[in-house]
Amino acid sequence: MVTRTSDSRHGGRSANLLVMTRAALKAGRGLIRDFGEVENLQVSRKGPADFVSTADLRSDKILREELSFARPGYSFLTEESGETKGTDEEFRWIIDPLDGTSNFLHSIPHFCISIALEQAGEIIAGVIYDPLRDEMFCAEKGMGAFVNNRRLRVSGRTDLTESMLATGIPFSGHGDREAFVKELQVMMGEIAGVRRLGAAALDLAYVAAGKFEGYWERDLCPWDVAAGILLVQEAGGYVTEIDGGKDVLACKSILAAPPLLYPQLQKLLKSAT
Repeated sequence: MVTRTSDSRHGGRSANLLVMTRAALKAGRGLIRDFGEVENLQVSRKGPADFVSTADLRSDKILREELSFARPGYSFLTEESGETKGTDEEFRWIIDPLDGTSNFLHSIPHFCISIALEQAGEIIAGVIYDPLRDEMFCAEKGMGAFVNNRRLRVSGRTDLTESMLATGIPFSGHGDREAFVKELQVMMGEIAGVRRLGAAALDLAYVAAGKFEGYWERDLCPWDVAAGILLVQEAGGYVTEIDGGKDVLACKSILAAPPLLYPQLQKLLKSAT
């Protein structure tokens, strides 16, 4: 039996979700302090066009400390710290302590914290927190998806020509740019618009909230999508690999959309190959 507790952002959260939201709020306060002082951050390269800042590392440390204190045996998979095995092999936290690092480093106010809880290979809870907008997106398996105290549903649009999609663009040293250009050309001929906002977790949260009608991208990492997958599913959407495969955490590709638009978008993307 899951113990549930009242909370001002979402009535009836489980104990695990309360742990996750409290950790996200604490780490978010640190990101807010660092944002706006970007020029003073010490930045080191992780790879071509891929940076890590002291803000990432500080957020990662806070999240690991808070979650470890509450659930000392759980394993971790985080962008900054990699994988850490716990004594309880059934549960694992999958974390991106700062999704949208490039936005953050350029003083663009669009970034978030993403936390997912995996049990025996299945995502059972997810939190995506936008600290600047104070939007806490939450989902638990079988319990729906919410932002603060409002329930989320995917978009009800059924016409591709009225649909707005999100995506990610391959950058230096990453991904197949030629394949992406083909997919973009196919999409642009059929839909209202495409946006590249630079934070995959928030793209998925916005699909769950009905702001985007769909999202596709290739070559991501588990921490980019783990929480967002559950959010979209609990908001009534479909999430698969672009070819329909179910192992989205393998991160070869992802397609998220409402049920009536999903087959149309999948068909368009397949036509680009």
